[in-house]
Amino acid sequence: MFLELAGLIAGFVLLIKAADILIDGSATLAIKFHISEIAVGLTIVSFGTSAPELIVNIISAFKGHPEICYGNVIGSNIFNLLIVLGIAGLISPLLLQKDTVRKEIPISLAGAFILLVLSNSFWTGGRILSRLDGMILFSGLLLFIYYVLKLPRNVPEIKHQDMSALKSILLIAGGITGLFIGGEFVVRNSVSLALQFGVSEKFISLTIVAIGTSLPELVTSIIAVRKKSSDIAVGNVVGSNIFNIFGVIGITAILKPISYNTEMDVDLLILMLVTMILYLLLKAGKHYLLNRLKSAILVILYGVYIYYLLFRG
Repeated sequence: MFLELAGLIAGFVLLIKAADILIDGSATLAIKFHISEIAVGLTIVSFGTSAPELIVNIISAFKGHPEICYGNVIGSNIFNLLIVLGIAGLISPLLLQKDTVRKEIPISLAGAFILLVLSNSFWTGGRILSRLDGMILFSGLLLFIYYVLKLPRNVPEIKHQDMSALKSILLIAGGITGLFIGGEFVVRNSVSLALQFGVSEKFISLTIVAIGTSLPELVTSIIAVRKKSSDIAVGNVVGSNIFNIFGVIGITAILKPISYNTEMDVDLLILMLVTMILYLLLKAGKHYLLNRLKSAILVILYGVYIYYLLFRG
């Protein structure tokens, strides 16, 4: 068991570092070729923080572990909303933009509902997320990116080093390689731990795997809050959740259709409930403010969710 835990931790560390390298190389290369910083920030950087989830999902799908595919995304999204935002709000109250509350959080909620409908295949009677379903989800991501690029927002400047195009390409290649190796470590050792502890892959993916792959979002949001950039902290979470559903699950299904365990319906409904609770908390009051009291409620709710998972087994 010690070796599996060590391998799992090593996989998470490698995933985080590889994602960071991928972002640096991609952003620098894009700016060097005069791609706008807003395009870089909303595509490359958001992809980078969700890259661990994507790689873990692709490896899990091809190795025949569909529950990890779903548990990783659903668990990550719940962790992002309750813990990442909760901890960020406890450090410093977060003042959200109107569009984030009125449009983007509802888009995240709609994404979870669409995934629920597609996964249950109500019109075919099957329980599989097909390549067509994956294309539908991925189309949703493209529409979201188009919507965001049309918004008149101030996007923070992306800090990057002055490096050659060759070095940027090498960083990108190294980051992608690291992601695949780290993802392999995470999937292999997660499955092994599930077998040794006698728990389901679903439980491991909703907790340990989901938390591990969400560490980039947690670190990014904490750093953003400490620099008084609440837009980055919140946008990172909401954008990542949207990308996880439409992008991570969508791309995975396009590459390899995913069989669906209907027990995940409960977790998808919990994700939708958590999203609605966040929306209502933010709507309470004159300003869209996530203060320390509301943040504490989010963190407590995550504790309740973990207790429920332990009780459910």
